[in-house]
Amino acid sequence: KHRSLNKYHGSHPLRERARKLAQGILVIRFEMPFNIWCDGCKNHIGMGVRYNAEKKKVGNYYTTPIYRFRMKCHLCVNHIELQTDPAGCDYVIVSGARRKEERWDMAENQQVLPTEPEARERLASDAMFRLEHGAKDREYRERAAPGLAALQHFQSLWKDDFGINCRLRSHFRVSAAATSMDQYEPVWTSMNQCAPVWTTYEARQQQKRTEISSRPWFTGDPPRKPCGGGGVGGARTPPPTRSTLGIIRRGDPPPAGPRGGAGQGGGPQSPPTTSLVADYSDSSSDGS
Repeated sequence: KHRSLNKYHGSHPLRERARKLAQGILVIRFEMPFNIWCDGCKNHIGMGVRYNAEKKKVGNYYTTPIYRFRMKCHLCVNHIELQTDPAGCDYVIVSGARRKEERWDMAENQQVLPTEPEARERLASDAMFRLEHGAKDREYRERAAPGLAALQHFQSLWKDDFGINCRLRSHFRVSAAATSMDQYEPVWTSMNQCAPVWTTYEARQQQKRTEISSRPWFTGDPPRKPCGGGGVGGARTPPPTRSTLGIIRRGDPPPAGPRGGAGQGGGPQSPPTTSLVADYSDSSSDGS
């Protein structure tokens, strides 16, 4: 019955773009064809800026329709209107802006006009047209010859081939050196990282002389370093003896007691020591 979802929902395929289609207006995406200044905010709008524009037909040029585009400036509330110009193959500003004039006539500026495709086809097929075209080219060459000769004369007065060649060669030298440095710098970096660094002959000879002069003149035992200097406290302890260890041999005289003659002096008395050798003369088995 409905044949499509748009008819079933009562909507248009273009949705919001066709909301004014009953008035003959279609919303499109319009791209600014040239540079303009907005009349409302006086700001510059560059070529290529895109807008949502209302497109409608306002007339015909023969059988070609003329369309008008109305859009709002993105910097103010001003509206800009442009329309097509089929006669001039261009766009014309109707209201809301003014165009930045960048058009010129190539013939007025004495520029070389390109040959149009129709003229090229006639030059290839029509001999009479080619003859007429050649006659016009010769006339133009004769008119332009005096001006070209004057330009060449003034240019020859200031021409300096030697200076130009020197500047060009110096520029090429600098650019070639920079290019070679940039080209071989990664290779040099990798070689410096992987390969050893070779010194010169003079540097090696100087290093050998320094090593020889630092050697001792007389060979012998190397000087011994003190062993106790690296311990804790930095002082070397004397070697132990029998008296410090408390060892008493059988034939040694007994040490003086706290009341003995030798121990009666005013000096400090050492504490009694315990013998590590058993004395069998005081054994209980001898008295029995």
